Amino acid sequence: MIISILYSLAVLFALWSAYNLLGYRASKKEWGNRVSKWFGSRNTRKSFILILGDKFDETKYGKKTNLQLKRANIQLMPSEFYGILLLGVSVTALLLNSFFSIKFPINLIISIVLMEMVRRGLFLIRKNKFQERMNDQLPEICRILANSTRSGMTLTQGIGICAQELNEPAKDEFRRLYGELQLGVDFNRALKNLEKRIPSREFKLFIASLLIQKHAGGNMHAVLDEMGQTLEERKLLLQEIKTMTAEQRYIAYIVPVLPIFLLLIMNNLVDGFLDPLFSGIGIILLGLFVIGTLLSFFLVKKVTDIRV
Repeated sequence: MIISILYSLAVLFALWSAYNLLGYRASKKEWGNRVSKWFGSRNTRKSFILILGDKFDETKYGKKTNLQLKRANIQLMPSEFYGILLLGVSVTALLLNSFFSIKFPINLIISIVLMEMVRRGLFLIRKNKFQERMNDQLPEICRILANSTRSGMTLTQGIGICAQELNEPAKDEFRRLYGELQLGVDFNRALKNLEKRIPSREFKLFIASLLIQKHAGGNMHAVLDEMGQTLEERKLLLQEIKTMTAEQRYIAYIVPVLPIFLLLIMNNLVDGFLDPLFSGIGIILLGLFVIGTLLSFFLVKKVTDIRV
């Protein structure tokens, strides 16, 4: 009986201590945030790897990669992205050596080639992903601007509301646009700068409508309401098309990978299974296979890429 009571008290005190510890850490974090706002954040030590990563991000190649990542809507820094690719090279080389009996340095060369293909393919497939995300948020942008102008606000004030209420990536773009307007940049020039950063048909139409209504006058909120409704219907149509072509799009990815995987499995089961492919007519057949696989991939992607 006494042991049970002591055990219950021990558990109770443990829970009470954990509760107080969490409360103390939360209050400490809150005070730290307040102090940082008042006096500025203090410098924190960085490891040698993080310093190298920051330096790589500031290089010309790092900035170019950062632009590619932004267009592909990949929320990674260049150093982080290439760190993941380097890890992928190591893991792939280990898997090729362990499961498919491909020895060094052939496994390393194959891993590097595969990761380079993955990098190029990722940027190729997602090259317009940033524009697609921005286009998806365009109906919401039209509704916010329509409601702000309907309530008597100016377009500049409506853009400020967009900079506060929208999610990424539109939030960052409209915050930049609002900052330019606050600094005294001409309204037309600020919108043209936004159009250069987002060169999509939908945003060109949106910016042209704003500029025409700004100069000619008229019922701005009615135009924005109509545009938002039209873009929302177009978005639903695109979603339906993607759903209907999902099977074909996944086949385009499976068709190139499946034969390669089967060849590697057979090479692991039968010694020297791939040797005929690298001698005589086997090289020609291998080249025809690669060309046919890539051609089928791009043809299926082209067929399923339906524009509205």
